[in-house]
Amino acid sequence: MKLNGVVRRDPETPGHLGEDRIEVDNAPLAASERIYLMLNKPRGVVTSASDEKGRETVYAYLPKKLPWLAPVGRLDKASEGLLLLTNDSEWAARITAPETHLDKMYHVQIGAIAEDSLLAKLREGIPTDEGGFLRVKDARLLRQGDQNSWLEIILDEGKNRQIRRLLEHFQLEVLRLVRVAIGSLALGHLQKGATRLLTSEEKKALDRAMEFRQPRER
Repeated sequence: MKLNGVVRRDPETPGHLGEDRIEVDNAPLAASERIYLMLNKPRGVVTSASDEKGRETVYAYLPKKLPWLAPVGRLDKASEGLLLLTNDSEWAARITAPETHLDKMYHVQIGAIAEDSLLAKLREGIPTDEGGFLRVKDARLLRQGDQNSWLEIILDEGKNRQIRRLLEHFQLEVLRLVRVAIGSLALGHLQKGATRLLTSEEKKALDRAMEFRQPRER
């Protein structure tokens, strides 16, 4: 490897793409194109590159001939909806960082009639055994049938199985859990299992939301 015309034999020699001239086998090394992809993750699919149990993963749904992409956060196996994937690790870290407080919207079907008191309890939250706290930023009733309800729930922090753990605390069965938006980016009419690239406008809108989002007061 050459760094700015000087041969370097230490593989850990630091270099900066876009600033330093890096050559491998006398050919310049260029930064790979940044890819920002959204997937409508089907239920029952695992958010990982491989699975020791042989279950289907989200990588079965990605277009061929793309560079390696990593999921931005996770959706558990039983959850579905909007999942971002990218090869921009710094951007992914900002999307998922707790201090960003970027809104994520979910539509959740529960096996009960939702009363106003339940919505208030979800906003109020519950303490956890680990000394933390679980709550939602907002919750409202979308519609209900004779024995079930659809809720719209907004989170601005990402804790493991946050919605499911909250509802389980109140002994409520989660029938479906669908992430429908991240910030201003909506799942829209993207078919289940389908993917598409984010537009430049969508990417910029997420960047602006992260730049100006202020931490929520506790």
